Amino acid sequence: MRAIGGIWRWRHNPLRRGTDLAEAWVALAALLLILLVAPVVGSLTGTLAQEALQQSVREQRQSRHEVTATVVRKVDGAPLEADPEAASGRDARSRVLADWTAPDGTVRHGTVLASLKTPHRGDHFAIWTDAHGRLVARPLDSATATTHAVLAGFGAALLTAGVVEGARRLIVWRMVRRRYARWDQAWDRAGPDWGRTGTGS
Repeated sequence: MRAIGGIWRWRHNPLRRGTDLAEAWVALAALLLILLVAPVVGSLTGTLAQEALQQSVREQRQSRHEVTATVVRKVDGAPLEADPEAASGRDARSRVLADWTAPDGTVRHGTVLASLKTPHRGDHFAIWTDAHGRLVARPLDSATATTHAVLAGFGAALLTAGVVEGARRLIVWRMVRRRYARWDQAWDRAGPDWGRTGTGS
């Protein structure tokens, strides 16, 4: 709004300089770009991110399988670890030696993190594997993918607004420097006699 007010105020003002009007127009252009272009960029980025992430969700659901593992024994000396994929990040997991059957039918054996606080031999727990039984991370869920896409859209809109505002400030800074340089030249032309009676007459 200051940009519009600035343009209107300087329209017929006898003290108006060309740079004053130019600064007001630059401010108005930047405001319009922020209000119109930034949301469009954010929306496009969010949409593209949503499509890519949902495609990744579908691919992970096809390639990753939840299987049941059986505790053979707890790995001695292994402290409880927090589950980084848990919603709260506080769910404890124990490192255990376990057996599981891969989706392709092969029997697997190895050290895994079990979602059990006090694991005992024979306890069952779920793990995620690929088709050959190799351990993989839990697949991304649709809600998390959507959240990431929305954040990407907001981030892109804010970045666009920041770039536009940065460009506006740079342009105005260069205008001000040019104005000061012209003032210095005018002072140099006026010389040391400026202000004396009869100077220039």
